[in-house]
Amino acid sequence: MHTPAARPLDLILLNTFVSVVESGGFTAAGETLHIAQSTVSAHMKRLEATLGQPLLQRGRASPVPTPAGERLLAHARQMLRQNALAWQEVTNERLDGIVRLGIPDDYVVYLPAALADFEARFPAVELQVHCGLSVDLVREVRVGALDLAITTRQRNSPGGEVLCREDTVWAGAPGYDTQRRSPLPLAVSKDGVCSFRERGIAALDAAGIAWRIAYTSASLSGLTAAVKAGLAITILTPSMIGEDLRILGTREGLPELPHTDIALHRAPGGQSDASRQLALGLKKHVSARFPVREESL
Repeated sequence: MHTPAARPLDLILLNTFVSVVESGGFTAAGETLHIAQSTVSAHMKRLEATLGQPLLQRGRASPVPTPAGERLLAHARQMLRQNALAWQEVTNERLDGIVRLGIPDDYVVYLPAALADFEARFPAVELQVHCGLSVDLVREVRVGALDLAITTRQRNSPGGEVLCREDTVWAGAPGYDTQRRSPLPLAVSKDGVCSFRERGIAALDAAGIAWRIAYTSASLSGLTAAVKAGLAITILTPSMIGEDLRILGTREGLPELPHTDIALHRAPGGQSDASRQLALGLKKHVSARFPVREESL
């Protein structure tokens, strides 16, 4: 049986393929790679022609790899990683070491694209992500236990560089009228560590709305579980609200809430090159997705 000789795979085409899958579409991949959508499409056609089979399932709203695409994706990521290492080794630009990043569970939405991009650019750096409460993360940064932290800026965790400013909203479950109950049942974090809790209660008190703490949890999943069951409402930013929750507001008789600042904190003293590069990447990705509205600062 004759086995056809393997043809060299173009790293540019592989990079486009990975970007299409990771960014969720041809348009988003073009924006990430700074090329036209038509160029992204041309790259994918060339790659599929080279391999002689489709790599993405047709008729999907977002790109889903075929079985062959899944197999190629793993190799493509490894090849791009090795390419980055080779480039940095030859040009003496290699970064290594460990970077420790802290972030609350609630803010994982800010991370995936930024961290994937960082690891692709600097594969020799060991990235460690620690989840915790904002007040604890700020404390750990200040004592040098973390290099960087993304937190909610609040009374108990001030300072840092504002990455973005988001609306703060009430969230409930579709199909329930939990917001009409009196006293209003709330699902919030424990007292003294969460600005959402403090702002929500202050707004309810100012509006003369009776409330009670129905559920407390330190994690977003714990809070939203109670909300999805129609047992309470909670306070989030729009980026935290999935399809199984809905935003509540003044039309439902609830008071407006102040904005939420998301801040980047750095450990005191000198930072490593790897830590500085991660900070730059986080700022770039977060500010692109959630622009800071200057008039509201």
